[in-house]
Amino acid sequence: MAYRDLRDFVSRLEKEGELKRISAEVDPVLEITEITDRVTKAGGPALLFERPKGSRVPVVINLLGSERRVNLALEVENLEEVANRVRSFLDVQTPQGFLDKVKMLPKLAELGSFFPKTVRSGACKEVIRKDGFSLSEFPILKCWPQDGGRYITWPMVITKNPETGKRNVGCYRMQVFDERTTAMHWQTQKHGAEHFRRARARQGKGKLEVAVAIGADPATALAGILPVPPDLDEFMFSGFLRRSPVEMIACETVDLEVPANAEIVLEGYVDLSEMRMEGPFGDHTGFYSLEGDYPVFHITCITHRKEPLYLTTIVGPPPQEDFFMGHAIERIFLPVMKMQYPEIADVAMPAEGIFQNLMIVSIRKSYPGHARKIMNAIWSLGQAMFTKVVVVVDHDVDVQNGREVLWKALCAIDPQRDIEFVLGPVDTLEHASRMQDFGSKMGIDATRKWPSEGFSRPWPDEIRMDVATKARVDGLWKTLGIDISRPR
Repeated sequence: MAYRDLRDFVSRLEKEGELKRISAEVDPVLEITEITDRVTKAGGPALLFERPKGSRVPVVINLLGSERRVNLALEVENLEEVANRVRSFLDVQTPQGFLDKVKMLPKLAELGSFFPKTVRSGACKEVIRKDGFSLSEFPILKCWPQDGGRYITWPMVITKNPETGKRNVGCYRMQVFDERTTAMHWQTQKHGAEHFRRARARQGKGKLEVAVAIGADPATALAGILPVPPDLDEFMFSGFLRRSPVEMIACETVDLEVPANAEIVLEGYVDLSEMRMEGPFGDHTGFYSLEGDYPVFHITCITHRKEPLYLTTIVGPPPQEDFFMGHAIERIFLPVMKMQYPEIADVAMPAEGIFQNLMIVSIRKSYPGHARKIMNAIWSLGQAMFTKVVVVVDHDVDVQNGREVLWKALCAIDPQRDIEFVLGPVDTLEHASRMQDFGSKMGIDATRKWPSEGFSRPWPDEIRMDVATKARVDGLWKTLGIDISRPR
């Protein structure tokens, strides 16, 4: 059964020994980040700070900072279960006859059950405040010493496309300017930024309504991070993940809906003619992203639970909690990538690659230039267009094993022949590019080369001991007195 809300999941983590309550007073300015950074890198638990300095609202952080907690969040033994569910829906073929249509009905009924459901009341409306509210009441973190201020780091930012009315949910950092305004860090290529541009093109001046939900059951909280296609509702996919529809409730002052089980909701608008300097911010790259002009979010109403929890996360030098979220997304959406490109065997995005810097792809190579086709395919896929380096290897290379990838890739390439450079869009956070949002990317064809690719030399066999010898040594091993269980 799906988690009812954030606190339901927190209770589950506590029962599983995956949550630590901190009763000491800790400052949201820098101290919570330093504690969380140490805990995450040590493989430690989720944290609940009961007494953040300056606020009565407890802080929940590192919620998904391990593979086990991600599995608990999605209520599975491993992420392959979710991937298999995705694959089963993608495998639905056009029915050829009556019996085929009948067989499809259960799946269609299940799919229909995931659509968000509008309700009239919800816990997020226990307290409604249209006057006398302030963001200073919440324990919003200042994460790193050179940050421009405090930042809301795990919001579900909800807007509507001004032309189609379709909803978008994104996770965009929000620098707090004062008690009732924040920045809205809509990077150029994000859907929120596109809604802003379209509204400005249609209206010139005026407002774009925005709602921000903070804290929900884990599958719903992930809605703004999921790389779903533009025409698919993020909350519908959250419903798919949690196997139960996300309940939505109308806002008080804007024409938008938010998850009814949210802990905190900020309602308001972005003025289409107002921009303000935002940043710096210690980002997931491990470096500070630079200052820039971004829209300003004006809050008109805050609703929240009577005793809300403040859900947040930190980014910075990897690995952080976002790595485990990203890994989950990688595994869950791999079937979608394979549906488009069946030759893909597996994909890996190492923590050190901070998502956009490195993707390793293994393929079943079928024709000359196949690896280069896949490079260009990756650069055409949504957020994957930002991938700075794509390394393509053969299907028998374990891309989840970094040592094997480095060994086999470096042994397979002739650098001048196998490295390709292209120009295109890069992530706004990419500080090394020649200019903001535009730069170069590199593809490395680390597959075995064929004669049809101009390679005329023989390709050597990989060294492997024969099976019979391995079996004989297995039988002898206990008599040898060699202990290799502890690395030296």
